[in-house]
Amino acid sequence: MPDEAATLALGAKLSGLLKPGWVVYLRGDLGAGKTTLVRGLVRALGYAGRVKSPTYTLVESYELSRFVLQHYDLYRMIDPREWLDAGFRDDCNAGTLCIVEWPEKAKGLLPKPDLEIFLEMAGEGRTARIEALSAQGRKEVQTWQGFDS
Repeated sequence: MPDEAATLALGAKLSGLLKPGWVVYLRGDLGAGKTTLVRGLVRALGYAGRVKSPTYTLVESYELSRFVLQHYDLYRMIDPREWLDAGFRDDCNAGTLCIVEWPEKAKGLLPKPDLEIFLEMAGEGRTARIEALSAQGRKEVQTWQGFDS
């Protein structure tokens, strides 16, 4: 992905793949484009408002026509129990798509992911790798028209 526009476009493509009830982990260093990817996804799902990083709030919620999207950024969490103390575990349910940046900060307290998306800096641009980790995730990725397997 050469630039921010390409990262936004990948997020938009993902809007046809991701389902309510799924958990998606986003992995990558600071500045790798995780929030930009979510911004492209949320906008493609019809959200017209501001899409911002949840770095300081830990979570941003988006009420979409088909489901609620919860975007977590756990970078600033110090203790994994903060995930439980905040009541976030209950947010990941059949009617919600949960996207989690920095999932390693919750050390095993998160639900298992359906997909993991890795974003890495590569020269002037970025690379993206998508791994399907659940049976449903693998099935959907295999039929997804926007994915090269």
